[in-house]
Amino acid sequence: MNIDKSNSPVLVTGIERSGASLIARIIAMCGAFTGTTTNMCENIRIKQYVDEYYAQLGVDPRGQWPLPNIQEMIIPTTWKDDVQHCLNMEYYKQSQLWMYKSPRIGQIWPVWNQAYPKAKWILVRRRTGDVLQSCMKTDFMDAYGDKTIQQMVGAGTERDGWLWWVHEHEKLFLQMMEAELNLKVIWPERMLYGNFEQIHEMLDWLGLQWNPGIIQLLETLLLKNIKQ
Repeated sequence: MNIDKSNSPVLVTGIERSGASLIARIIAMCGAFTGTTTNMCENIRIKQYVDEYYAQLGVDPRGQWPLPNIQEMIIPTTWKDDVQHCLNMEYYKQSQLWMYKSPRIGQIWPVWNQAYPKAKWILVRRRTGDVLQSCMKTDFMDAYGDKTIQQMVGAGTERDGWLWWVHEHEKLFLQMMEAELNLKVIWPERMLYGNFEQIHEMLDWLGLQWNPGIIQLLETLLLKNIKQ
C-alpha cells in the first residue's frame, strides 16, 4: 500500500552561501523527488511561483534587500494548492517523498508552515565569518555593496551590511525553533573533516538510505559549495 507523502515534504533552507544546495543534492541523490531544478537545486516551477509572491510583497526576489516582513505578510490561502500544481506538472507521484530547497523558505517560513504543518525542516548553518566572506566574493550577492542600502540598515561597510543581513536571518531561525517546527540543524562544514554523523542521522530521519555516490559528489562539489 502506497502512503501519500504529498503533505509532508522536506524543506531545506538556510542563509545563502551556507551549503544548502549541497545538502539538497545529497537528499535528492538518496531518493527524494525534486523535479526540474536550477543549478542551485531549487525546483524551477516552484521558484517562479515564489518569485511572484516576493514581487507581490514588494521585496527583493533574491532575498537580499529589502527582506519580507513576517509581521506584515498576508499568507496566501492557495499556497499549498499552487505548489502541488507545480509538482503535478513535474509528474510527481504522491507516494514519493518530495523536497524543496531555497534560502527564501526561512524568510517566509509561516507561509510554508501553514501550508505544510507536517513538513520536515532542514536548517543548514555555517559560521558567520565564512558566510560574510563568501557573500563578498560572490558576484550575484551584491546588495550590500550599495552605499544607500548600507545606510538604510545602519552599516558603514559592505561587510557590516551582510552582517546585518545574517543577523536578520538568525532572528527568523530563532522564531522557527520557538514555533517548534519539526526541524534539524545541519552543519555541512563538518564533512570537510570526514564527519558524516549529521548526514546519517538526517537520512535516517527522512527514511532514506545512504548512497555511496555521496562521497564522489562531495569530491566535485564540496569546495565550490562550502569553501567559496
